[in-house]
Amino acid sequence: MATSVKTAISMQEELFKEVNRLAGELNVSRSKLFVMAVQDYIKKNESQNLLSQINKAFSDLPDSDEIKVHSKMHQKQARNLEREAW
Repeated sequence: MATSVKTAISMQEELFKEVNRLAGELNVSRSKLFVMAVQDYIKKNESQNLLSQINKAFSDLPDSDEIKVHSKMHQKQARNLEREAW
């Protein structure tokens, strides 16, 4: 079983009231509500980081060599299609 630790946080009184209201509405303790909120935030942050890594991996533009190869492949394919009997 994981070890629990206590912590103290400061917040504006209005936010504290909202926390109490939501905890009551969800029928959970304030501590449980904070844990749920932090877990959700961590998951969203991890998802955002993963999405950023994926976007970075696919965002690289082709270099000049890749452009030349693509152009030659396109030309060769066009020639092959011209000779093809449809």
